[in-house]
Amino acid sequence: MNSSYWVETLGCPKNRVDSEKLEGRLVAQGLISARDAANADLVVVNTCAFIEAARMESIETILDLVEIKKSGARVVVTGCMAERYGAELAGELPEVDLIAGFGQDLLTNSALPHRSGPMQISSKLVKPRGVKDFDLLNLKRPALSSSWAYLKIAEGCDRACGFCAIPSFRGKQQSRSIESIVEEASGLDVKEVILVAQDLASYGTDLYGRKRLVELMEELSAHVDWTRLLYIYPSELTGALIEAVIASGVPYFDLSLQHTSRPLLRRMRRWGSGEKFLKTIKEIRSLEPNSAFRSSFIIGYPGETEEDHDRLLDFIEEAQLDWAGFFRFSEEDGTYAKALDGKVDESLLLERLTEVSELQDEITQKKRVTLLGTEVKALVDSPGVARSFREAPEIDGIIKIDEEFQTGQYLELMISGAEGPDLIGELAIKEG
Repeated sequence: MNSSYWVETLGCPKNRVDSEKLEGRLVAQGLISARDAANADLVVVNTCAFIEAARMESIETILDLVEIKKSGARVVVTGCMAERYGAELAGELPEVDLIAGFGQDLLTNSALPHRSGPMQISSKLVKPRGVKDFDLLNLKRPALSSSWAYLKIAEGCDRACGFCAIPSFRGKQQSRSIESIVEEASGLDVKEVILVAQDLASYGTDLYGRKRLVELMEELSAHVDWTRLLYIYPSELTGALIEAVIASGVPYFDLSLQHTSRPLLRRMRRWGSGEKFLKTIKEIRSLEPNSAFRSSFIIGYPGETEEDHDRLLDFIEEAQLDWAGFFRFSEEDGTYAKALDGKVDESLLLERLTEVSELQDEITQKKRVTLLGTEVKALVDSPGVARSFREAPEIDGIIKIDEEFQTGQYLELMISGAEGPDLIGELAIKEG
């Protein structure tokens, strides 16, 4: 009987892609998927290390899985925490059998062809950082059964944002070739691909000497119906890219703004201002009035004043974004912000976080209500769940539908109700 595995994924969509590729490798090595973690011979935890809250969640998840694993099962920790804090984790988590960084094998033998009996996992608790057994970014990925898929087109980042430690352990940008991305997309057999990377709009600069995201989108259009972009750095949103997003049929703009106060953005080592962002949003809406917008903002960055906060509130009110996420500042080792003065008091930070969140919730609710009575093209994700171009999976609202429709089916829906961020859709009746 073949050994079985279970992969637990934490963190961002990019981690999810990594997990799917790791699963493909484990299957190729002769393992089979377990029905749950408690029945697996190998339990893999793909961790997140972006901020303190994510690291705590990763540690808690590891300990929970150690508690429920069956006798003789091995636990392997991989992902961002393993890459960034391998030695520390080894000291703090003796219950873990192996700490494996990016591209490091989870098993002793690189090939385990249909081998029965207990598996062999490297006896070395921590693999040396930088030693790679395979190229994770370009690893083959198994076919999926969903209507959509994340598609990672690059790894790493060349920017130096004040709050972000990702470049320190993910490295500089490494773009995949257009050919390899298109090949993967065509093999996934999905209706929508969602492109992700640490710095999506800079795709291609390291590999081709220039940005080639627009060309990539054009190539993908021949293989998938919808192409969605997540996390666009605002200064990279060129006229050509705006036109390409609109032409894709998914006029969904996820702009990584982080704040709107120009002085605070400079302390973040970021580009832009509220005025520039509003100008860009206005230009996009003039080209496609139905465009949907999402962004994310950091609250409580060192030096954030009441004036900065008021500017953000004014921007949120004027911009009327469809969706927005607000995150408390997390002090990270190795970042520029670590040494900054002007730390925001915890109670004040929470007060500001509540204020902006409540304002955006009201705006999102109003935006959803305005869709009542309109017709939308929607993609069925699962029984009872569909999305239009306005909703990215897993992070935005959904359209609730009857459960009779098949995953991957397109529907023309009439929006008949709104429940918070979610909508209710019924089949549109066509005359004649």
